[in-house]
Amino acid sequence: MIHDAHVTSRPPVAMAGLSELMARSVGAANLKVGLLDGPVVVGHPGFSAAKIEWSCQGDVAEIGARDVAATHATSVAGVLVAGRQSGALGICPGITLVTRSVFRSAATRAAGTTTWMELADALREIVDAGARIVNMSLSMAPGMSKEHRAMQDALNYVAAHGVIVVAAAGNDGTIDSTVVTRHRSVLPVVAYNLQGRPWRLSNVGRSIGQRGIGVAADGLMSLGTRGMLRPFGGTSAAAAIVTGAVTLILSELPKTAPGALISAMKGDQARRTSVVPPLMNAGRAFESLLASRSWQERWSPY
Repeated sequence: MIHDAHVTSRPPVAMAGLSELMARSVGAANLKVGLLDGPVVVGHPGFSAAKIEWSCQGDVAEIGARDVAATHATSVAGVLVAGRQSGALGICPGITLVTRSVFRSAATRAAGTTTWMELADALREIVDAGARIVNMSLSMAPGMSKEHRAMQDALNYVAAHGVIVVAAAGNDGTIDSTVVTRHRSVLPVVAYNLQGRPWRLSNVGRSIGQRGIGVAADGLMSLGTRGMLRPFGGTSAAAAIVTGAVTLILSELPKTAPGALISAMKGDQARRTSVVPPLMNAGRAFESLLASRSWQERWSPY
């Protein structure tokens, strides 16, 4: 089932440390970001200047689509590549978004559900399409061991290609982990409120607390499927904000290794014991990577 939640009024840009990064960059046009979700309403006026790629008609939807899959995907895409005057956040409107729906049949699209096997296949496809970062915000059924192995293999494929997956932790209010949140190439994301406390419905867990970060997602508006704005929140919105932040940093520092970028986004180097990760500060992550690059260039013998 796709994640979603009703929220209130203002985008939490400052709490995420995004203000200076967004002032500095709209993202590099040659940087591809993958979106594994539902079909995106690419004809929305908010996407008029966006560069969006897809491989088949099932990856996109028409204006006015009413299903949850299209609604959710369009809102996630709005956080990333909507025009900054559209009313949506539009963190990195200058990049190229590669969208791949994991709900290509009418039945799965209507239900907003998919399988581990479909997700694994889609992940490989979007990496082959050139994505360096992949945004994923999908709740999955428990699945069989062979399905988990297929997903593990797909994530290993991601890691071998130097791709980062940003994954929403989910909105079930549980303490849990999955084959996704446990993987080294994945940055799990929980939602916080504007008071700096974890959102009560955000999933947490050992791997999420150790490997992830949190983002305040209250008050966010994004694009809806009918050509207008809609409230958008929960861990899906939080993950999209993290994807946007990672994208802006990688646009400015394109040679940054995935492990270094994930480490900088997490912020702390001490081993965590909490099941809840700390809040993200994207500006601080960027400054630490910039300082590290300057030091390396200064002392390199070449």
